Amino acid sequence: MTKQAVDILVLSNGPGEVTTWVRPVVKALRQKLGDDRSVARISVVLSPCPNATGKEPAIARSYPEVDRVQEAEHFWQFLLWGKTFENWDWRSRGVVIFLGGDQIFPVVIGKKLGYRTVVYAEWEARWHNWIDRFGVMKAQVAKNISQKHAHKFTVVGDLMLEAQEQLLTSHFCTSERPVAPTELIGLLPGSKAAKLTQGIPLELAIAEYIHAKRPQTKFVIPVAPTLDLQTLASFADPQKNPFVQTFGFNGASLIVSKESTNNSTLKTQKGLIIELWQETPAYDLLSQCRICLTTVGANTAELGALGVPMIVLLPTQQLDAMRSWDGLPGLLANLPGVGSSFAKAINWLVLKRKGLLAWPNIWAQEEIVPELVGKLQAPEVADIVLDLLDNPEKLDEIRTKLHSVRGESGAAQKIAQIVCEEMGKQEQ
Repeated sequence: MTKQAVDILVLSNGPGEVTTWVRPVVKALRQKLGDDRSVARISVVLSPCPNATGKEPAIARSYPEVDRVQEAEHFWQFLLWGKTFENWDWRSRGVVIFLGGDQIFPVVIGKKLGYRTVVYAEWEARWHNWIDRFGVMKAQVAKNISQKHAHKFTVVGDLMLEAQEQLLTSHFCTSERPVAPTELIGLLPGSKAAKLTQGIPLELAIAEYIHAKRPQTKFVIPVAPTLDLQTLASFADPQKNPFVQTFGFNGASLIVSKESTNNSTLKTQKGLIIELWQETPAYDLLSQCRICLTTVGANTAELGALGVPMIVLLPTQQLDAMRSWDGLPGLLANLPGVGSSFAKAINWLVLKRKGLLAWPNIWAQEEIVPELVGKLQAPEVADIVLDLLDNPEKLDEIRTKLHSVRGESGAAQKIAQIVCEEMGKQEQ
């Protein structure tokens, strides 16, 4: 490997990308490039993201492989003028790696710095003329690429899968694993108010219905790190959330444990106890679930990568509630004053031409896991769950299909290899 000083600039944005893409890649880069920072320096620059929590810079700084981090609030001045907030110096040789944001960003920044560019493309690859290399999750991403750009594309596999495997390994070795009962069901209503307003009462009502039929079944909510327990519980309170009774649910109260972060619970009016699991990431817990109830979004990709059967719920009792779309639709739906109108219009259009919503279904181009959209009520959803629990061969079939559509492992190492190859081209 070269001993000439190089800079590796990682572009990323949201919480999912920073934890599941950046982490394994910077780890793999250090394994290849070594720990001598005078030879290889790794910087992370964050761009704005509608799903950002504000904790992304701290998470990136916690990775020992990373040397410096710039927060998203300073991104635009860097993109436009090439100057970081702290006026970082840049070495003459380097590579820009895209791990989240807009794929035009590495084009612009790579040109300003004179660096080679590498893009990890999960679903779509853009700007083929100006990007030097693409590491794609699946061969389908490159199937319609012009022959003159084909040499730029390498199938590397699924970064999310690799991140989860790393975290599962470390958690099994170093953490106290939750001991799952024979029938554990995960409830993933989301982390934003737009989803929790309907998701919490609907999923808790479903849990009560299932428990009445199968008392041995236990339930757990893996609490998003950006969500405190009091806020979560407020969505189960009929005094604070008018949609609680819309789903035939009477409410639940929070019981906070002072002994352990993972012993707090929600207790419903019917006496059902829902465990609140606060250790993150919760992959080890989720991998023990027989099935999960989840909303649309990154949760479906994570569960799919873990091979956990799921039912994806998109209740439409409040049409403007779902304001968590990515990109321009998400920005429009959250505009002050007019956001509600945009949200209603966007959701109406999405529901009209629905298509596939869960990531595993999009990967497979078929409905591997059920997607339920409409004015959902607890009994109809619970009956589907009960049927799956009564027929475990159906759950096994879903698991098998989920495993079959996952990308290959080893993605981070392959991306690191591409980066090293691009460095070599700079020195020729």
